[in-house]
Amino acid sequence: MKIGIIGAGSIGSTIARRLSRQGHDVAIANSRGPETISAAALSAGARAVTAAEASRGVEVLIVSVPMNRNPDIAVHVGAAPADAVVIDTSNYYPMRDGAMRAFDEGQPESVWLSELFGRPVAKAWNAITSQSFDGKATKSGDPHRVAIPVAADLDAHRALAMSLVEETGFDAVDAGVLADSWRQQPGAPVYCTDRRRDEMPRWLAAADRTRVPERRDLAMEAIGEYIAAGGHVDGKFLVAINRACYS
Repeated sequence: MKIGIIGAGSIGSTIARRLSRQGHDVAIANSRGPETISAAALSAGARAVTAAEASRGVEVLIVSVPMNRNPDIAVHVGAAPADAVVIDTSNYYPMRDGAMRAFDEGQPESVWLSELFGRPVAKAWNAITSQSFDGKATKSGDPHRVAIPVAADLDAHRALAMSLVEETGFDAVDAGVLADSWRQQPGAPVYCTDRRRDEMPRWLAAADRTRVPERRDLAMEAIGEYIAAGGHVDGKFLVAINRACYS
């Protein structure tokens, strides 16, 4: 399958490596040019390209940039084939994206993104830390395998996104339509808490939309205070603090 990735941060680069190993034709781009793509992102065979080239002729386009940078790449997403499946991995953090709209009071972030791009969007790989994504991939059937929720309005797009999540080493869980994707956003019980497949439906259902922003901000404040006090933030700490604040 021909796959383009716009965004070469931790998540985008790991996706590029994992899907290249599965035999897909993967091209990855960032905002600074192909020459700045890390060797690690290309180590399994992915090609470094420009953002315009990343969307050209693809079957799947994965967008993995900070939420407030999506308007900058909308033209490239719009240039992808009409039948290409667009998958969003991003999240909205008000402390980082102060100029963005208040998602807390309106539609889920990927609904807004679908409107921005003018095409359907699937949401995947957003609800896992980069540390867990890099270090906890396992084979299908592992009883401790971490699960990742996937939401999309079109069943076919959700199914394809779920199959790619599985290929990256994680169980994929059907999280329904984009209007319900707030259940996998920062502050929700499944967000970066490394739930298993059998746990995921219960925690998706347990999400309280009125409390998600409050819990997200609580975790951000706790992490900030911990860092200010000289604490070391690693993946284990992030999962623990998220479980404590979001559950």
